[in-house]
Amino acid sequence: MILVTGATGSIGRHLVRRLRQQDIPLRAFVRDPDRGRELGCELAVGDFDDPDSIEAALSGVERVFLCSPGAGPAPGPQPMVAQQTRVIDAAVRAGVRRVVKVSVRGARPGGLLAEGGHAEIEARLEASGLDWSIVQPSGFMQNFLTGAGTFTDGGDLLGAYGSARVSYIDCADIAACADVLLRGDLGTRQRFVLTGPEALTHAEIAARLSEALGRTIVYIDRPPVDFAADLVAQGLPDRFAADVAALYADVACGSLAGITSAVRDLTGRPATTFAEFLAREQDLLRQWPTGAAVEKAE
Repeated sequence: MILVTGATGSIGRHLVRRLRQQDIPLRAFVRDPDRGRELGCELAVGDFDDPDSIEAALSGVERVFLCSPGAGPAPGPQPMVAQQTRVIDAAVRAGVRRVVKVSVRGARPGGLLAEGGHAEIEARLEASGLDWSIVQPSGFMQNFLTGAGTFTDGGDLLGAYGSARVSYIDCADIAACADVLLRGDLGTRQRFVLTGPEALTHAEIAARLSEALGRTIVYIDRPPVDFAADLVAQGLPDRFAADVAALYADVACGSLAGITSAVRDLTGRPATTFAEFLAREQDLLRQWPTGAAVEKAE
């Protein structure tokens, strides 16, 4: 039995679909039973902050896919760290054999926002005694269609990346890699940096979005200080905005430009291009807003 946490998210829903297609026993851990029922599999309704619901969800489970929302704007310790640590500790008590965790590219102790939080969770997982595999994806292609990217009120792409290239990845490819790691023993105690097959500038991404949407979208580049001020004007706390801008500045120096072969190595097929992703996600394109507020930064 595989427990899929984050089952209704951008990665989880693809993973559940893949496991169902292979008739692999699975259970989805969800907060909203109505959304969960759309997955068409066994559900465990609960919450990362409810230890009893986690314990119940892990009953009879051998492998866990660990994925939860990342760092948010609230001050103090990141809830993600306590939540995922709670699952890891409960998995040890439940006799779980293996955990496949979704981390983030660039995870490191002391890193900004999700980078530091995921590094702390990774260390806890390593020390747990469980078998584990960790995937560290680059930024998500889905962010440009779900409102998680950064746009102006008029719908233009906004950032502080300069002309740097980013190897964005399709969440369906992350799920495909997790599928392989969950079903066998490949990748035990290994980390995999997952990227798309190409690294694009944000001007190039805006051009591809323009073609797919049938209207012109441009990329507006801002100095990090000004970009942080834009985020504050949209309602984000000063410290969080400064950290996001610092992350973007790091990306502008090329931190997410590198391309790996991990998707092909694990799945036997090439990673999805941005053009292929847009061609597939016609439903999301039809719902694409004329403007989107900032929700998170990958």
